[in-house]
Amino acid sequence: MVRRSQTSNPRSTVVLTSGTDWGTRAAGQRRSSGAESPIPRRQPAKIKALRQTIGVARAAINTRHWHQARYALSRALALVNALPADQTTEQREELALLRKKFAARNTPAARQAKSPKPATPPPGGKKKPAAKKPKATGTVQKPKPAPVRELGQRYINRASLGYGPTDKA
Repeated sequence: MVRRSQTSNPRSTVVLTSGTDWGTRAAGQRRSSGAESPIPRRQPAKIKALRQTIGVARAAINTRHWHQARYALSRALALVNALPADQTTEQREELALLRKKFAARNTPAARQAKSPKPATPPPGGKKKPAAKKPKATGTVQKPKPAPVRELGQRYINRASLGYGPTDKA
């Protein structure tokens, strides 16, 4: 329950709500995208902000901070759209590559790329002997087939299912 009245007047009515209005309260608290952030007025400042934003997006993608990357990519897209197309060709290509990398974040290839790689020992250090692997034996176990259930002879009353008698041709 939430107490609505914040006044110190003891005669004022206090409305106790059970939280049913939270949906309308939270409607104004949407997650912001980078597109809503302020864009600089002058063109050189826009280009500088675009370069910074692309750098932030690249760093966020490389460190796998996906929410930060989404924000930076949407801000960069808004900045690119605010600039003339002939001045932002390189940035547009970079953004396309970053967006492709961001879109592939949950694919099997991305999961394989982020799996830890074995660390190489420092040069000149002691070399550890390789662990011996057990030799494979010549007998290969075949998986057992699943047991087949014997259903026996079944009688299906076709007349009760709505089909006509079976002896008619």
